[in-house]
Amino acid sequence: MDNVYHLDLNSKNIQGAKIALLPGDPFRSQIIAESISKTYGTGNERLAWKREYCSYLAEVNGQKILITSTGIGGPSASIAVDELAQLGIQTFIRVGTSGAIQEYIDIGDVIITSGAVRLDGASTHYAPIEYPAVANHEIIYSLIEGTKDSRIKYHVGITASSDTFYQGEERSDSFRKYTLRKFQGITKELQSLNVLNYEMEASTVLTLTASMGLKGGCITGVVNKRDMEKITEQCLKTGETHLIKAAIASLKYLTDLSVPYQ
Repeated sequence: MDNVYHLDLNSKNIQGAKIALLPGDPFRSQIIAESISKTYGTGNERLAWKREYCSYLAEVNGQKILITSTGIGGPSASIAVDELAQLGIQTFIRVGTSGAIQEYIDIGDVIITSGAVRLDGASTHYAPIEYPAVANHEIIYSLIEGTKDSRIKYHVGITASSDTFYQGEERSDSFRKYTLRKFQGITKELQSLNVLNYEMEASTVLTLTASMGLKGGCITGVVNKRDMEKITEQCLKTGETHLIKAAIASLKYLTDLSVPYQ
């Protein structure tokens, strides 16, 4: 049985999994898999690691859960989603970190994305820019309930997905201090439109899944804010810990849905 090229996986070794968690960081795949095992008393195994794509298999409520990292940005995320869909995955949840742009959101809060501003380019190769990047309602419900159970402060709303970390997010700590005119003032505009946060993959994941008749969602942990751009080790640890705890708790609800897959 041939493996898909980039992920180095095949439909046999994912053992019928229909749900995939998609962290960006390949090292986070192992952390999530081990956390699932600890929470639900089940095993896990590493299936493959090729380039930025590190995959583990875990289990929740008798259902196999695949954890596959996507790397950074829309292009690599689109490869992961497309190849996983080829193998039979039907539900995709991005599990990542982000920076908040609203003052009332704190470090360690969790953001559950209902839709994304498509500032990326990869998603336009799957659907025109007028097509909305929206999350599946069952996934939103599951993420909310799991986060509530985890007693973690959360926010549900719109995320902005940028192709670049420095220029596209109008950061002041890039090498080139000048920001192109198209991005000057973009953060203030997004704030006025009640956008909650910046990250780099949600719009790609949500556009691909919705346009292909699959289910997509996104949950992120806040690791920095607009008034404190530097990401400290402690902020990263807090955001990641809360993120993983909430995402794993949400799997109970996602796997308990009466008709989770059609």
